[in-house]
Amino acid sequence: MLRKVVKGALVLVLLLAVTAGALYAFGARIVLDGGGGLHVQFVKSADEQAQDVARHREAQRAQMAAVPGIQAAVPAPPAAEASPISSVTPAASPGSSAPESLPSSPWPDFRGPSRDGHYRQTAIRTDWPAGGLTPMWTQPIGGGYASFVAARGRAFTIEQRGAQEVASAYDIMTGRELWTNSWNAAFREMMGGDGPRATPTWSDGRVYVLGATGEFRVLDEATGRVVWRVNILEDNGASNLQWGMSAAPLIVDNTVIVVPGGSGGRSVVAYDKATGKRAWSALDDGASYSSPMLVTIGGVQQILVFTASRLAGITPDKGDVLWEYPWRTMYDVNASQPLVIGDNRVFISTGYGTGAAVIELTGADGRFTVREVWRNIRMKNQFTSSVLHEGFIYGLDEAILACVDAATGDLKWKGGRYGYGQIMLASGHLIVLTEAGDMALVRATPAKHEEVARFPLFDGKTWNHPAIAGGILLVRNLAEMAAFDLRIR
Repeated sequence: MLRKVVKGALVLVLLLAVTAGALYAFGARIVLDGGGGLHVQFVKSADEQAQDVARHREAQRAQMAAVPGIQAAVPAPPAAEASPISSVTPAASPGSSAPESLPSSPWPDFRGPSRDGHYRQTAIRTDWPAGGLTPMWTQPIGGGYASFVAARGRAFTIEQRGAQEVASAYDIMTGRELWTNSWNAAFREMMGGDGPRATPTWSDGRVYVLGATGEFRVLDEATGRVVWRVNILEDNGASNLQWGMSAAPLIVDNTVIVVPGGSGGRSVVAYDKATGKRAWSALDDGASYSSPMLVTIGGVQQILVFTASRLAGITPDKGDVLWEYPWRTMYDVNASQPLVIGDNRVFISTGYGTGAAVIELTGADGRFTVREVWRNIRMKNQFTSSVLHEGFIYGLDEAILACVDAATGDLKWKGGRYGYGQIMLASGHLIVLTEAGDMALVRATPAKHEEVARFPLFDGKTWNHPAIAGGILLVRNLAEMAAFDLRIR
């Protein structure tokens, strides 16, 4: 009897192994969601995804070349570059790499011009049909978790295509690839996933792009040619983070600010944005995953830096510390963007059970004192960020949408499971891109959770932040990208 049981168990194990092997061969993988849960998901390898993108772009160029009167652009040879492992690829276009139309409102930074996730330029349509919005276009894209920035009709992002990181430019209205700039780099991380993280920054005709392993490039917006480059980790003696370089570069006057997290006063570094020469460096803090912000608090302009150990305000010209507020989390994961509330208050939030707080800053003699207004665990932004609307904070408390009173921290409501996705604010509504790839529209009201519409958009894990330029919504995940026209006609 025992022999039969053992034999049956062995057969079962063998069948399970064969089934698992077959599923693996067809792309089934065990992947982690943002909360550490395990899921079986069918995914393509980085090489397979890169091949899909290459085939699509080749067909796109062929289609453009077949249009009568349109010839492929023939740019001047690329300028000499500091890295031998770089290439610039123009795309076929009507005589130049200029986009076909130019939405006027730029989205130049991660989460918008103020880095607060609020689109203010124009009203958008909020009468989303029950069946979902119809995209202007959809197409494959390389991997990674960066968002889009946009200006002058172009959208810019960074992708993983096989063994290369690729900075790319697209025509917003058509999705047509305008140029790419690529280099050999491949960040691999089993828990969070592969590919670059940091969203590029646009300013005055240049795109500032940071890869997951520290490669930092300043590119011409029209051609993708390198203006200057540096690896910020190598240049500042810093080690990479467990989940890769994630902080979007910040333009401040004539400098660009990055956060390599180097020791010896090289945690926050300012480079001359025209030449790449170091302007100043400051702090000894370990880097985190949050992006620096240029803000005005108590009438004083300052850079808000959320490092691995504290939130601090530093001067834009030297990086001198004006004030600090200690904040530690498990794994040193401070990933969300702070919110400035009124003239002198700041909201911060993190996950892993840490929660949120609002602090009040009072300035005197060039320094600030810090007072904690409230602190609780009712809003835990793990690697998403909240938004502020009419005195209330809306965000994902881990995986569930919630609303808290900015003045008191009181919870107004909690409802709607969206996973570890991303949210933004426009026309009094929250646009939610869920972890599973759904798109939702939720009314931003403290009265109750009120979902206006929700529809499936992408397959697979979606952690990328949405962006809006000129009323055009731009979204992507690890494998797909799409655009929606939200302009009111």
